[in-house]
Amino acid sequence: MNGWTGKVLRVNLTEGSVAIQDLDLETVSLVMGGRGLGVKILCDEIDPKANALEAHNKLIFATGPLTGTGAIASALCSVTTKSPLTGGIACASVLGNFGAELKFSGFDAIIIEGKSKFPVYLSIMDDKVRLLPALHLWGRTTTYTEKLIKAEMGDLWKAREMCIVSIGPAGEKIANIASLVHEDFMAFGGSGLGAVMGTKNLKAVAVRGTKGVKVAHGNRFLLNTSHLLKRIEKDPLISEKVRNLGTTFLVETLHQMGFLPSKNFQAAVFNGIKNVDSQALARSILCGHRSCLACPMACLKTTETKKPPFDGKGTGLDYNTIAMLGPNLGIDHLLAIAKAYYLCVQLGIDPISVGAAIATATELYEKGILSELDAGQSFRFGKSENLIPLINLIGEGNGFGCILGTGAFRIAKDYEHMESFMGAKGRELPPYDPRGIQGMGLHFATSNSGAYHLDGFTVIDEVLGIHGEPHPLETEGKAWKVKLFQDLTAVLNAMGICPLSLMCIWIDDMVTMVNDVLETHYEVDDILKIGERIWNLERLFNIKAGFTGADDTLSERLLSEPIPDGPAKGSILHLDKLLPEYYRLRGWNEQGIPTEEKLKDLGL
Repeated sequence: MNGWTGKVLRVNLTEGSVAIQDLDLETVSLVMGGRGLGVKILCDEIDPKANALEAHNKLIFATGPLTGTGAIASALCSVTTKSPLTGGIACASVLGNFGAELKFSGFDAIIIEGKSKFPVYLSIMDDKVRLLPALHLWGRTTTYTEKLIKAEMGDLWKAREMCIVSIGPAGEKIANIASLVHEDFMAFGGSGLGAVMGTKNLKAVAVRGTKGVKVAHGNRFLLNTSHLLKRIEKDPLISEKVRNLGTTFLVETLHQMGFLPSKNFQAAVFNGIKNVDSQALARSILCGHRSCLACPMACLKTTETKKPPFDGKGTGLDYNTIAMLGPNLGIDHLLAIAKAYYLCVQLGIDPISVGAAIATATELYEKGILSELDAGQSFRFGKSENLIPLINLIGEGNGFGCILGTGAFRIAKDYEHMESFMGAKGRELPPYDPRGIQGMGLHFATSNSGAYHLDGFTVIDEVLGIHGEPHPLETEGKAWKVKLFQDLTAVLNAMGICPLSLMCIWIDDMVTMVNDVLETHYEVDDILKIGERIWNLERLFNIKAGFTGADDTLSERLLSEPIPDGPAKGSILHLDKLLPEYYRLRGWNEQGIPTEEKLKDLGL
């Protein structure tokens, strides 16, 4: 079967059983695989109103048809569930080699349901699938968990080829901001997936496979991929910036434009920017470059801090982490930021969520709303010495760490000051000020996963100008652009391609790759329609979960308070202008509900 193994693994943790099912080819013709397959299964099998942290919620790991084929940037494995952070659908991405290894083991997807009575981990070694005791792993960091699981194999060479996704102590403590970790870096788009695994008593999923993936037109696929690689090699953004600095070059880029938030989006000028930008990182702690399977961008950077108490080493320190744990907290201490990131990985906590939670608490403290008695300590922007102890508290689930672990939205809600929460649908904003980047603002407001950047990353055009001159402050054409990027990213995830690849490839490249693998005859419009179908399925899930058009908004500060300083001073998000046009282009009514005509057109 071209591009697919044709098998889905269903794991019932309550019964301790596993079953192998055939892949539904009618489903993949509608929504492809990966994110699309995960969303379709979740919509079909759980009640959207169900509690995300109860046994009937499901966790779906799904690969796309390009995963494991060697197609450009095709390392992605989507993970779909109902989010405890937002109460809506959550679609995260595991990169590295996990997705390919899952495909090589003979499975396109894993459906995990129920709850184990005691801690277990799922071991998949080709056709040998087992649920193994994990009590000895419970309480361990993610890195140590991976080491112990690999040691249990006995064969060190085979262990090197094993790929593991695990949770840390934060997931075990059911922190809403707990994430998944693979090979010492975070899964993208967390939304509390670590808490879902934790509540199921599932510590890890370990996979090793020795099979292959069949490609319909192998020679043509290799030739087209080779041509594409040569084109990417000549791309200055990739060769000069991304390969050398990862996404950290965005620190200075966005700060220079006035779109990098500081002090919980209360400012856009950060005086310590030179201490935390990409050049500071390159001079001091950058020590290596790493790529996911089949990706020519090598955007993952390895860093090492040797000075105690900040000593440590890790992979994946990127723009989002530096901005959220640095300027957003008023911190310009790069070693402290790096150490905080390493700790987030070990404990299994999403660093964007951590930065937002601490920023919200700090704003509340500085305004006299949160007391030192309640918090057990003082909070101040710029106080780097607080960062590491607070992250430890979250991982341990102790003291005020329990409150921080619920996320920024619940902190603001509990203290009855929602103006301090910067986000949408219960999920915190990543560090792209929507008052300046109009398309991103509309995307954040309408994203099915809450304020998540990578499922509609218009920064590629609005800031980097990949497809023409960037015009971030303009509203004209932005509703169309947001819909395009949202649909495109949905089908990218469904194919198994990383969304950051949009920095160097475009729709026609994807069409060529998937047709070579599947022996299909897709056109660009066909591919985009699959993405639109996935986006609307997610929307329908959220509507059934209780969301309405009133939730397509952002925090009041971002709608009524202009950027106070910097190059974009005075800018405001014009959501009132953008949202009606977006609904119209989507084929939704004025309440943001897909019309019957649109659903019929999409086969839904």
